[in-house]
Amino acid sequence: MHRLLNKSPAPTTLPTVLALLRHGKTLWNEEGRIQGRQDSPLSPAGISQVQEWARFLCNYEIHHIIASDLGRVRETVALLQKQLDKVPIEWNPALREQSWGKWEGKTFTELKDTQEEELKAEILAGWNFRPPGGESRKEVLHRALPVIQQAVQQWPGKQILIVCHEGVIKSLIYHLAERDFLPDEKKLLDKRELHLLQGMDNRLSIGALNILQTKKKMREQRS
Repeated sequence: MHRLLNKSPAPTTLPTVLALLRHGKTLWNEEGRIQGRQDSPLSPAGISQVQEWARFLCNYEIHHIIASDLGRVRETVALLQKQLDKVPIEWNPALREQSWGKWEGKTFTELKDTQEEELKAEILAGWNFRPPGGESRKEVLHRALPVIQQAVQQWPGKQILIVCHEGVIKSLIYHLAERDFLPDEKKLLDKRELHLLQGMDNRLSIGALNILQTKKKMREQRS
């Protein structure tokens, strides 16, 4: 269990802990299809993933949930709530996935076959990566970061679960880690993981990354 995520936090002495969790795997995820603002239901494997996450999270006191209002996140939160005792939820459109414009619904294989040079150019643009007709990673950060900052101010010392999307989570953490969002950077985040941020006053920092994987490794070492 991670020291930053407490069973009974003392609001006056501890920072606000923000646990970032992506939605469960969807049918489009399994097909390698870009979702962006479009939606796809959770797959059977995705439902099992979320149920496992819920069993982990129910060991801790979660005071509030802030979540994207897209369908795959709503489905994820509904599954989590079955074990989290009906935590208050705020649905926030500022936490929606990055818009991928004309590339939504396509697979990366299709893009490599038909728009390889354009795709390469966008990948090398780092924070300025912008699919045609979509939004940039900078724009994702500029709409999502205030949600996190507001949560720190509104709920000091509380534990907040943020359920959203990979593009949003990466933008927040890469900003705090001062990453350039370029392909040659060392991998920082694992997929389908829980990551912690902590905030106090006007300060926001990375608490711990890839917690579920760390927990799994510890369990394997004890067995």
